Amino acid sequence: MTESVHDYMTRLGRAAREASRLLARASTAQKNKALLSVADALDRARPLLVEANERDLAASRVAGLDSALLDRLALTPARIDGMITGLRQVAALPDPVGAIRDMSCRPSGIQIGKMRVPLGVIGIIYESRPNVTIDAASLCLKSGNATILRGGSEAIHSNRAIALCIQEELASAGLPAAAVQVVETTDRAAVGALITMPEYVDVIVPRGGKGLIERVSQDARVPVIKHLDGICHVYVDEHADVEKAHRIALNAKCYRYGICGAMETLLVQAAVANAFLPNMAASLREKGVELRGCERTRDIINAVPAHDADWSTEYLAPVLSIKVVADIEEAITHINHYGSHHTDSIVTEHLGRSRQFLAEVDSSSVMVNAPTCFADGFEYGLGAEIGISTDKLHARGPVGLEGLTSEKYIVLGDGQVRS
Repeated sequence: MTESVHDYMTRLGRAAREASRLLARASTAQKNKALLSVADALDRARPLLVEANERDLAASRVAGLDSALLDRLALTPARIDGMITGLRQVAALPDPVGAIRDMSCRPSGIQIGKMRVPLGVIGIIYESRPNVTIDAASLCLKSGNATILRGGSEAIHSNRAIALCIQEELASAGLPAAAVQVVETTDRAAVGALITMPEYVDVIVPRGGKGLIERVSQDARVPVIKHLDGICHVYVDEHADVEKAHRIALNAKCYRYGICGAMETLLVQAAVANAFLPNMAASLREKGVELRGCERTRDIINAVPAHDADWSTEYLAPVLSIKVVADIEEAITHINHYGSHHTDSIVTEHLGRSRQFLAEVDSSSVMVNAPTCFADGFEYGLGAEIGISTDKLHARGPVGLEGLTSEKYIVLGDGQVRS
């Protein structure tokens, strides 16, 4: 009798739960050995990885995937190098598990503190990019969590090949192979099962388009670490250094259009708009960026009229909306109303304005004189990230090793009794 998707996912969940208990007590040396062994295994398996990836690419071409999705799917030599480097970087990071802080002695004589511990089992749902398999597996492993990885069906052969390298090396390091499991079925029912197994899964991390994340957030019976959009702003203040603002805004938009930290709206204070916008627009047009502007913007530069929907759109493309604002208060109001609480930046030389922006903008990352594309776990010194959270509970901003752990209180006594 063929195993149902529900039974299959239950089997994975049960194995992951058992593995998580073993992994939680694994030593840092064991985890690092496994990570470094997987890096070596990937290096040896390059021909197999490329062969598996070519099968995925061929099927995706037949299915009519566009060039951008094919690019995300491809395992180029540079991307394999990146996976290997990432594993070695995560192995070099401090292990958060077991760290104790804030120990204090109470009047009763007991000592109270907090210890950092793994979350348990993390389910990760993602699309296209097979390198996410390594990123997610390495961070979960180092933070002592078992993980169930459900990649996109278009990357199934690539993900299986990567998973084989991981599981073989886990066993050689004395860790359970079920600590990292890749869902083998492409049936979409697997996602529905994964997000409704609180007895086996502690947290879900969806990485993909808005539709996937909305579906997971709506249907999950397991806590979700997520972000829906990356509607990021750069605000050029009247006290900005115009040349600095030009560099920052150009980089924020054009570093990579398809990342969640790309600037989607440029806000410019009216007092500097005439001095700033013409050169800025020329540089953006040289990069092929379509400009959409408010009425005041279009009085200064040529731009397509911006509509209300533009202020709340994540383009992920060479398109930018521009608005001239009266002052910092209007800029902050606009960001907090239309933004997605991801990443927003002010360009100013005025300390008071920068402090006001930092305090009042309600986003997971708020920057001063830096482009929004710096919102990235590697750039933040986390080694890597499992995603960027715009939630306010548990983890916010780029989620690295510490974001994949929690804390529990520990109490040390010496026979005291409560009176």
